[in-house]
Amino acid sequence: MPSLDRFPAARAAAVVLLPLLLWGCAATTKVVGGHPVESFDATDRFARTVAVDPAEACEAARQALLSQGYLVSGVQPTEMRGRKNFHQPNGRHVEMEIRVVCTDTVRAAGDDQRASVFVSALQEHYELKKSSNSASVGVGALGSLSLPFAMSNDSMIKVASETITVPRFYDRFFEILDRYLEQPSRLPSDQVGSRLRELSEF
Repeated sequence: MPSLDRFPAARAAAVVLLPLLLWGCAATTKVVGGHPVESFDATDRFARTVAVDPAEACEAARQALLSQGYLVSGVQPTEMRGRKNFHQPNGRHVEMEIRVVCTDTVRAAGDDQRASVFVSALQEHYELKKSSNSASVGVGALGSLSLPFAMSNDSMIKVASETITVPRFYDRFFEILDRYLEQPSRLPSDQVGSRLRELSEF
């Protein structure tokens, strides 16, 4: 292989181009800052104040979830979660999980009992994935022979997960919650009547 020492012009060109190439690579890997996903907007879409104690508020929330077909688990006096499964025509499977936490609201002396009910809903999307494995059989002296007989193993793979932020979804939950409370909830969320996310049944 010829050496660059025999070609002074090529060696000079390499000396000039190598730093430029290294600088170009460094420039292309420059990290550009982005905007944060969370904005912490000043809304009450995930919370309401109700005129009962936290245990009563969570019991009403449990009944609200049960009335919509949710499987309620992890039930404690002041928190719980409910899950419900959905199947879409495109073959996707969706699981909805709703978490409820009830806390005592700070109030002035002499005020009535009040509790804050915090609710968040998570949608998880799954797709059916198929994996085929060839079958091996023994053929005596020839040993093991791999044949093209496919054995399909189906499994559900999570492809997306997102917290629901549509205000009207939570408005409907709290409307159902009100049915199981003696006193209606307060602090309605913003943007009442905005479009519901698909599969949101409240």
